[in-house]
Amino acid sequence: MLEAPAGLATRPTSDRLRETLFNVLAPRIEGARFLDLYAGSGAVGIEALSRGAEQAVFVERAPEALKVLRGNLEKLGIREGFRVEAGSVVGYLKKIGVKTERGFDLVFLDPPYEAAEEYANVLGMFGGAAAGVLSQGGVVIAEHRRKEKLSERYGSLGRTRLLEQGDAALSFYAASAVAATE
Repeated sequence: MLEAPAGLATRPTSDRLRETLFNVLAPRIEGARFLDLYAGSGAVGIEALSRGAEQAVFVERAPEALKVLRGNLEKLGIREGFRVEAGSVVGYLKKIGVKTERGFDLVFLDPPYEAAEEYANVLGMFGGAAAGVLSQGGVVIAEHRRKEKLSERYGSLGRTRLLEQGDAALSFYAASAVAATE
């Protein structure tokens, strides 16, 4: 069982929602490059690695969550195929920009629900200035409150699927040729 940071600042993805997510991603996960934004305990990225992802990059800035994340990786004996980036998500995306030699195939973001503006900021970056961070055909998945309605489109990103489960929802986005020509 993975550890989770104490308190309410980090809200782990429920086991049930994570299972639903990976059932949907199953055909795409083997050999994928996975980016876990607002990684918290690292549960989602660790699951991606356990299901055959080639690499996972965890981005987290909360010191307590980073400590727990590193502890979970160590406890599970995961020594390669990952990188932990300590800092803000926006800062990380600006830093890597379009310098990624091979983009990420799957990106998962789950900011604190209270930080609703983070969804628009980060999804907007993937649909604009940071579009090169995604591989051709890459998918961005945002976990959010079911009641929190995310936009259908952020620049070149368009929502392709919405899954709702309990109080949570998963919005799937992909770059679309239509959006790029608008």
